[in-house]
Amino acid sequence: MPSPRHDALIQLFKDRLELAVEILRDLKGVEIPTTPLIRVEDSTFNTRPSGDLEADVVVVLGPPNEPAHAIVVEIQHDKSKDPKQLARYAAALWLLLRCDVTVLVVCPDQGVATHYAAPVDSGLTGYRLRPHVLGPDDIPIITDPHEASAQPALSALAVMAHGRIRKVIEAFAMALAELRDEHAPKYYEYAYSMAAPDIRRLLEEIMKSTAWPVYSPFAREHYGRGLQDGQTQGKAEGRAEGKAEGRAEGTARVVLLLLETRGFALPDDIRARITACTDLDQLETWATRAVAAQTLDDLFDELEDPA
Repeated sequence: MPSPRHDALIQLFKDRLELAVEILRDLKGVEIPTTPLIRVEDSTFNTRPSGDLEADVVVVLGPPNEPAHAIVVEIQHDKSKDPKQLARYAAALWLLLRCDVTVLVVCPDQGVATHYAAPVDSGLTGYRLRPHVLGPDDIPIITDPHEASAQPALSALAVMAHGRIRKVIEAFAMALAELRDEHAPKYYEYAYSMAAPDIRRLLEEIMKSTAWPVYSPFAREHYGRGLQDGQTQGKAEGRAEGKAEGRAEGTARVVLLLLETRGFALPDDIRARITACTDLDQLETWATRAVAAQTLDDLFDELEDPA
């Protein structure tokens, strides 16, 4: 049965299609065609029902009618898969797409990585596959926050492989604070799901000390609950008082819950200002700022138009 780590690794490679290309090109020295067109292919690429020909992720470079290269990404946590299946993946995908195929095996355990790094004799004369394997020793130790910010997906893998080195997690945390966009929480979830329990504990400890406590499990739970409560209240009251007013009141509740979850003591005048606001755009701006605000003054930009 797939584990959370397995699922997180698969999702990371699906969400960041260029990650497989970057690993092969930059870390493994493989020549990969340069093209802005990258897509996920159906991972079941055989022409007949066969459970052994369903890869974890298939990434195709080039236009659909003329693919330039295909990459099979296989996640292996143990040595249970017959290496010959990797050769079958490559052969079947080549038959389907008629382009060159590279097999990338990602192994969180170095012993498993060593096992799959050996050339694979397919059983077909003249056909020997040499898979490219990414093990912990191949993942760079990223301790520079700027490097982590430039390569957040690779930094999440570094947390998985080297998270017992505190500077790796600190660089990752600072990178997320620098990103400050809707993708940052995803990278945290990837790293958290892929990491071992002791690395998770260190990750939580360090993230709680940053300006992004919404990433801690406690804050995420309350953020989600506040968002749901706000939306529910907005819908209920919107029916009685109008949809726009209901959405505004729901969003105001989200702002208050975010600030309270982050430990701010809210004076009555600030609480009243938030709850009295009916400008949905303004409330959404406050909600965004509430995630990272260091003080309550940060919530209200001095350039705002007077209420």
